[in-house]
Amino acid sequence: MRLIKRIKPLLLGCLLSPALALAQGNTGAATESLTLEQCVDYALENRAAVEQALLNKAIGEREIRSNLSGWYPQINASFGGSYNIKPQQFPVGDEIITSTQKYTSNLLFEANQNLFNSELLLASKAARFTRQQLDQEITDTKINTVVEVSKGFYDVLLTQEQLRILNVNLVRQEKQYNDARSRYEVGLVDKTDYQRAAITLANIRSDIKRATEAIKAKEAYLKQLMGFPIEKNVELVYDYDQMEQAVLVDTTEVIEFANRIELQQLQTQRQLLSLNTAYNKWSYLPTVSAFINYNSQYYSSTDFADLYQSAYPTSVVGLRVSLPIFQGLRRVQNLRIAQLQEESLDVAIEDTRKAINTEYQASLANYKADYTEWRTLESNLEMAQEVYDIIKLQYDEGVKAYVDLVVAESELRATQINYYNALYNLMASKLDYQRALGNIDINQ
Repeated sequence: MRLIKRIKPLLLGCLLSPALALAQGNTGAATESLTLEQCVDYALENRAAVEQALLNKAIGEREIRSNLSGWYPQINASFGGSYNIKPQQFPVGDEIITSTQKYTSNLLFEANQNLFNSELLLASKAARFTRQQLDQEITDTKINTVVEVSKGFYDVLLTQEQLRILNVNLVRQEKQYNDARSRYEVGLVDKTDYQRAAITLANIRSDIKRATEAIKAKEAYLKQLMGFPIEKNVELVYDYDQMEQAVLVDTTEVIEFANRIELQQLQTQRQLLSLNTAYNKWSYLPTVSAFINYNSQYYSSTDFADLYQSAYPTSVVGLRVSLPIFQGLRRVQNLRIAQLQEESLDVAIEDTRKAINTEYQASLANYKADYTEWRTLESNLEMAQEVYDIIKLQYDEGVKAYVDLVVAESELRATQINYYNALYNLMASKLDYQRALGNIDINQ
């Protein structure tokens, strides 16, 4: 293990100082160094999906207030005027009576106060659950943000480390190429050695180009997840010791379905459907309201100018009760629909519980498998380094053929890259396992 302790600081240099030459893409742009926690915090404040969820909550709050406004007095005013071209007349004994004047006008003020209304009662009771539903949508969005940003962060780190490994191999391969060519020129070996070195060198350069371009795309995706300004560069800072400790998780923890936000959302929706069923039962009850109005009327039988000389006001106060008696069985059908919707959601809740259990079992199995693979590759990394060092020494002494050195170097490079792939897969599996348990912390 002493050898791997010497290897890790070299291999993990970019995790401790990941700026390297990777941040040279846009030298004129401002650069900001961020840890994983800072990336997550930034995303929870600035990601578009989070902002949209917060806006949806603000919109929902306004809709709730709009729905509850019916409990306040409803005050209206209206004005009207008319010119009766031919006023209505009717006989009374021997006289002809004109029923109205030539010019008429009125100014009406009226107020209505709901005392009992089933729709308003439903809105009042549903307000709490609607607000809860909006908060749960924000929580769900933030959980997804924590998981996706964390995976994006690790993915960039992984690719940066792959590039660093390739750069180290490039320096070593260039030296081997020069040594092989020098040996060929002095007649110690044939030209196949430096030709193999040239092929390996070209392949490494191609891999470096691919990794360099991949980093740009993955950093752009991470910025998108975070809501980070595209004109700024970002450097990711992470301590390998913290990462190694962070991979550990309690695999004996029992799943608590109540912790899952998906079930919480369904339970809230169940409450709203129960209220909807109750509303359809309340629809048999009358609607009760009180009203008061003031109506000022004006008349003129001759000229329009005399219309508003005198006013004839009236005022009324009263109680209005409206009871729907028969609506073609519509209320019966609506009530049955509401009950069936509750039953349908109960089936969905039970199915979601089974899906969550499957997700938990799968994530736990993946985590255990990825942990075993990571530990295995950690051991393989030490052995691959030892094999390469021995074969390199034997090649320098002329004991081993160059092809043996190429194979050993390829195996070392593949083991190094596979080790970090396994580490990334393990961190991603841990996130999936924590999400399955409902243990993602959104209060960073």
